[in-house]
Amino acid sequence: MPKKALVVDNDFFFVEFLGELLEKRGYTVIKAYDGKEGVSNFEEGPFNLFFVDLIMPKIDGTQLIKIARRKFSDAPFQIIAISGTIIEQMEDIDDMGADYYVAKGPLEQMTGDLNALIDRIEASGISSEKNKSNIQLGDLYPRQATTELIKELNFQKAIIESIGLGIVVVDKDARVMGANSQALEISKKTLEEILNEPVTSLFSKDERVPLIDALKGVARNSGLRKISFNMIVKSQEIRLTVSLLRISGDVIGWVIAMEGVDQ
Repeated sequence: MPKKALVVDNDFFFVEFLGELLEKRGYTVIKAYDGKEGVSNFEEGPFNLFFVDLIMPKIDGTQLIKIARRKFSDAPFQIIAISGTIIEQMEDIDDMGADYYVAKGPLEQMTGDLNALIDRIEASGISSEKNKSNIQLGDLYPRQATTELIKELNFQKAIIESIGLGIVVVDKDARVMGANSQALEISKKTLEEILNEPVTSLFSKDERVPLIDALKGVARNSGLRKISFNMIVKSQEIRLTVSLLRISGDVIGWVIAMEGVDQ
């Protein structure tokens, strides 16, 4: 049976580099250039190897790893996290869920190290234990700027998690690219179940019409900052507020706030 690998990274040139390396080893390579595309390409699985960057826009590598573990629980494969921030994220590595961890470095150096790692994986097969092999290329040390960036990302995530409302972040194609724990509690779904799924999938068919109308309403009326309405979600009355998600003035999707209505 042909060997198959999935490569997900928002660095186009690194995807091409790794794809070529794997193809030379006889793998059919499925490529994705962001986390959302990676989720879609899971339909090409199962795989023998899954290479994933950790920090990507929309859906990050840690979330992708969780989805892969859940989707392919009956056909496990080795997951290799490759990132330029591995050194700065060492404290969190136990929670990321990959089998191997590779720090990005100069491509000419990575070729030998990656081939050696794949040799090791192919020789050992699927292990029930997490290997947590950290390949450090050259003399790598935590970088202050990267460390501060990761702290800022974690701080922003903490705010969204602590805000006291359910928050769902929706891409411009109306698919979910993030949700906090309160939103998951309200919808009674897991994050792995809803990522890259249509936002309407969070609600029953009878509940979708006012949501679709609100999404269209704020998108078509640039002067309208939000639309709020009540609806019944999973037998409870919920107040939904829909607003546009903008970055540097460009509309890239929507934010949906969800809050239980006191009886």
